[in-house]
Amino acid sequence: MRRGNHTWQYPAEEIEKLKDKEIKALFLTNPSNPPSVSIKKETIDQIAQIVQHDNPNLMIISDDVYGTFVEGFRSIMVDLPFHTIGVYSFSKYFGVTGWRLGTIAISENNVFDKLLEELPEKKKEDLNRRYASLTRTPEYTKFIDRIVADSRDVAMNHTAGLSTPQQVQMALFSIFAMLDTNNEYKQKTNDILDRRMLRLYEGLGLPKKHLPNNADYYTEIDLEIWCNHYYEKGFTEYLLENYQPEDILYRLAEKSSIVLLSGQGFLAPEWSIRVSLANLNDEAYSRIGQELKEVMEEYVMEWKEGKG
Repeated sequence: MRRGNHTWQYPAEEIEKLKDKEIKALFLTNPSNPPSVSIKKETIDQIAQIVQHDNPNLMIISDDVYGTFVEGFRSIMVDLPFHTIGVYSFSKYFGVTGWRLGTIAISENNVFDKLLEELPEKKKEDLNRRYASLTRTPEYTKFIDRIVADSRDVAMNHTAGLSTPQQVQMALFSIFAMLDTNNEYKQKTNDILDRRMLRLYEGLGLPKKHLPNNADYYTEIDLEIWCNHYYEKGFTEYLLENYQPEDILYRLAEKSSIVLLSGQGFLAPEWSIRVSLANLNDEAYSRIGQELKEVMEEYVMEWKEGKG
C-alpha cells in the first residue's frame, strides 16, 4: 500500500518462488491489467538474478501492450532476451482493438530452441513427424516458426499470418512511430489519459493517484479503502455486512446509466471498481466520478438513518 492505494507490485517472497526449477514458465502482463502498473526495476533485477543463478531454463512470456504509457518503461526482454518472448499489440497505443494487430519477438539465440535441442530422442521424433509437412529437415525448424505453424494446426501453415489489409495497417503504424522521433504522439496520448484521470478523481472528490510506474490507462478504485479513509468509522463495516460490491455497480447503472466493471473479475480486490480511461470523452470522466460519489453518499445516508 502507498498512501491508501495499492501499489500493484509483487512481494519479493513471491518472486523467490521462481527459484524452484519445477516452475518452467513465467507469464507476465507488464504493465498489469486491471491497474496498468509496470513492475518496478528491483523486481526485474530479482528475476534476472534468479534466472542467472537458480533457474537458468525459465521461459518468460511478457505482454507489454501498455508499456508505451509508462514513462521510461523497460521490458524484461531487454534484461533477459535469451529467456523471453515479447508480446506487443498496436491495439492500445493506436486505438485499434478490433483489428487484433500485434506481434511477438524472440531473440535469435533463445532458451526455447535450446530446450528443443535437449529433448529426449523419442520426443524429437514425435515433433519431427508433426512438422514433416513443412520441411525435409523438421528437426532444424526454429521455435518461432513452429509457433506460426501451430497457429494453423501445421497442415494449414500456408494460410498463417495476417491478412494483407492488416499487414498494411501495421506497416503504416510502425512507420509513423519511427517518424515520430520527438514522441509527440506519445506525449499527447499520455496527456489525454492524465487529464481524464485528473477529472475522474476531481469528480470523486479524491486526490489523484500518484503511483510509480503507473500507465494511467486504467484505474482501480478500491471502495473499501475509500470508505475507510473518507467516511466516518463504522460505515465500512455497515457496507460490507449489508451489501455486495455488485450492488454499488447496479445502483450506479440504474441511477445514471454508467456501467463500470468489478475489479474482482480481474483478480483485483473484492470491493474494487475498474475504470478505463481510453474510451470516452474527457468530460465523461468528471461525470463518472460525480455519479459514483453520489451513489456512495446514498449508502452513507442509509447508514446514518439506520443509526438514527
